[in-house]
Amino acid sequence: MSGAIEERVHVSAQQEIEAGERFGFGDNWARFLREVDEENITAAVASLKSALGRDLAGLRFLDAGCGSGLFSLAAHRLGAHVVSFDFDESSVRCAEQLRSRFAEADRTWEVLQGSVLDEDFVVGLRGFDVVYSWGVLHHTGDMWRAFDLVDKAVRPGGQLFLAIYNDQGLPSLGWAEVKRRYNAAGPGGRQVMLAAANSYFGLRRVAKRLFEPAGAATARPRGMVVGTDLVDWVGGYPFEVAKPEQVFAFYRDRGYDLQHLKTCRGGHGCNEYVLGKEA
Repeated sequence: MSGAIEERVHVSAQQEIEAGERFGFGDNWARFLREVDEENITAAVASLKSALGRDLAGLRFLDAGCGSGLFSLAAHRLGAHVVSFDFDESSVRCAEQLRSRFAEADRTWEVLQGSVLDEDFVVGLRGFDVVYSWGVLHHTGDMWRAFDLVDKAVRPGGQLFLAIYNDQGLPSLGWAEVKRRYNAAGPGGRQVMLAAANSYFGLRRVAKRLFEPAGAATARPRGMVVGTDLVDWVGGYPFEVAKPEQVFAFYRDRGYDLQHLKTCRGGHGCNEYVLGKEA
């Protein structure tokens, strides 16, 4: 591990947040937890089961960058033995709170604090049937290294479930600058930026609904809520992107095949991958 990466691993998330170098993901998830109910959990369970194509009873499930802990809970509901971890201490507390509320500190669900860029930590977590990291690795500040290290936790024959921001070229560079400025701004500046983004995405949602069939579902996918997603999108920093073919080629060279792909059709947002590791 290089000296620069070692230094980054040992800097706390809170120090980076205070320096304006990282978004406070855990604080945003704490607001989200106030809205979580069985409807959110049911949607998360359905999303996870649909993408993986199987039940998880008795399997080992690693939630790498667990955030709120919602999908750790979903895997727990599907019968998995779950280990959750996050670099952000506030996110760790969120996952612990969710476990306490809905799983009563079940011993088949463990919550840890750690970084996916810490090779020693990740290697210690090896042998999982499913490694889940939805919308996380592009926020580490070293995405391609995170891609490499997270592979070490997947057992032969296991699955890796990722979601990574789509590379749009110049628009992605523009969003990176928006996110950088958001985290460097004070509370007033952040509210102005959120209001502008809300107007922008609100107009997009209205336009989309004009072309949806009558009675189309309006529920948020994956059990998420609009407000949390908006703040995460505007503030989520560090921020990196990748084209689907880049992600596929990276893991193909490491012995994976593509089992599931859901793209954002070239727009903003995440492309979703389930990759199977050769036995």
